[in-house]
Amino acid sequence: MSVPSPCINVCRMTADTGLCEGCFRTLDEIAGWSRQDDHGKRRILSVIATRREAARRVGTTDRTSPEVFR
Repeated sequence: MSVPSPCINVCRMTADTGLCEGCFRTLDEIAGWSRQDDHGKRRILSVIATRREAARRVGTTDRTSPEVFR
């Protein structure tokens, strides 16, 4: 079974973080998703989970916050 895309149809890139507000992916991750094998997609999903956890730790769900990377 193929790994589903994390896209939630909230497609806005933020200049401060370089991340999509909806799925926490970079433009390169979004553009390359369909070319990734399942292992590559799972790696991206793991990175996204780390970014989400960082956002939670700083107490924000604001994906535009540069704090997501700290």
